Amino acid sequence: MNERGELIKILVQSLGKRFSSRLGIDLSSAKNEEIFKWFLASILFGARISESIVVNTYKEFEKEEVVSPLEILKTGWDGLVKILDKGGYVRYDFKTATKLLEVMKAFKDKYKGDFSRLHQEARNSKDLEEKIKNLGKGIGEVTVGIFLRELRGLWQKADPPLSPLILVAARNLGLLSEKDTTLSDLEKLRLFWKKNRVGGKEFADFEVALLRLAKDWCRRGKCRDCIVKKYCPSANNEL
Repeated sequence: MNERGELIKILVQSLGKRFSSRLGIDLSSAKNEEIFKWFLASILFGARISESIVVNTYKEFEKEEVVSPLEILKTGWDGLVKILDKGGYVRYDFKTATKLLEVMKAFKDKYKGDFSRLHQEARNSKDLEEKIKNLGKGIGEVTVGIFLRELRGLWQKADPPLSPLILVAARNLGLLSEKDTTLSDLEKLRLFWKKNRVGGKEFADFEVALLRLAKDWCRRGKCRDCIVKKYCPSANNEL
């Protein structure tokens, strides 16, 4: 195995566990209820709040069996605030409760609470992103990117742009050639993954691994402790 192959193997095996998998959500089933659970989690992840608080809060929704549009609407604003507070989502509790009610009502009215219908009605990947954003003013690019990134490869039209953090990690590792302007950054990373893919893993796992690398090491300047510093030009320049 070449050096690039070793890098990707270490990266994906160490950091490539999808956020949905950590929450016990089975997106591979493509069932509407599992996709909805991930949508709810994506809304929680969309705020500037720690991953551990999001995980705790989502688990509270699960514990209370409030993981469907109908149950969220039935729970009401006061009930949602209680669940959010139990999970530690205190800073954004009022705002998020209001957002959830608005979004679930729109999702129920427009698409009968069915994500396969929403996906089918979208003309292309960009229209899919817009339809999700249009469910409520609190659904922005960050939330949509989180949601669709883990559906890439499962939904034909799920093809969001790379997040800024993924780009930071990819550039630090020297995976994106600035000289090649014929391909987009997403296309370059896809090609790189195709040449160095890890068995049993998908491109979405590679994306998550890069995201975690950027969040936990690159962004914090922790090059000395980085798990892939041996392969990283940026880390070697820092040392």
